[in-house]
Amino acid sequence: MAVAIFSISSCSSGKNNNVPISNNLIKEAITDDRIVEKYWKLKILDGQTIEMAENQEREMYFTLKADENRVTGFSGCNTFSGSYALDNVNRIRFTHMASTMKACPDVEVDEPKFLEVFELTDNYTVDGEMLSLNVGRRTPLAVFEVVEVE
Repeated sequence: MAVAIFSISSCSSGKNNNVPISNNLIKEAITDDRIVEKYWKLKILDGQTIEMAENQEREMYFTLKADENRVTGFSGCNTFSGSYALDNVNRIRFTHMASTMKACPDVEVDEPKFLEVFELTDNYTVDGEMLSLNVGRRTPLAVFEVVEVE
């Protein structure tokens, strides 16, 4: 009986030794320094180049914060925040998104279209200083450029 228990625990032990390695590999894949802790300025939304409106408070952007996997940003009139999760290579999901409800009738931006990007996105691509948020293998929902913040 003791031999049987030792054999079973030896097999289990071998499997458990692989789990931390596997988890470490997954952890490395979900912490992508290419996109986290960067200021991403919106450049293209739904195929259209975006210019900041003259009376717009600031440019449309978002930042992925490593601390607690938080996303924060500005959608043209309102600030927004939520959570994100990175899975596997280049997979991302945004959840618990919330936005302030300030009215800006004189600012011409399509906030709902911009915020919808975060609902639909399931993957991303990085090309140099550019980040595309995508759904499936279709044309990017939005393209952002990294901006150095002082």
